[in-house]
Amino acid sequence: VQLQASGGGLVQPGGSLGLSCEASGFSWDDYAIGWFRQAPGKEREGVSCIVASDGAKAYGDSVKGRFTISLDNAKNTVYLQMNNLQPEDMALYLCAVDRVVPGKWGVAGCRRGLAYGMDYWGKGTQVTVSS
Repeated sequence: VQLQASGGGLVQPGGSLGLSCEASGFSWDDYAIGWFRQAPGKEREGVSCIVASDGAKAYGDSVKGRFTISLDNAKNTVYLQMNNLQPEDMALYLCAVDRVVPGKWGVAGCRRGLAYGMDYWGKGTQVTVSS
């Protein structure tokens, strides 16, 4: 399993940024893909998750209404569109995947993954929010 996150950078408060997670080495339909973030001195936080086979999604409470997760099955890529970014969103963003039971994972499975972590992890991309 290989995961490559990209798209991080510097953005001003209130700005937007889009992240990508390109995945390879596994059967796409058998996994859920999640975004997490890790800020210095803070615990890792589950940001968002999407199930590849049926598109079920989940979001962390702190990003609901501002972040949107989507996927491109043809490219085995998951995207995270982040709007109205604030200084508290500044972190290393990582993507990860969880083996799922297709058709039986859904939103609940995504939420478990965000809460407890996932099976495979990629390297992160840094998001800095500063004026």
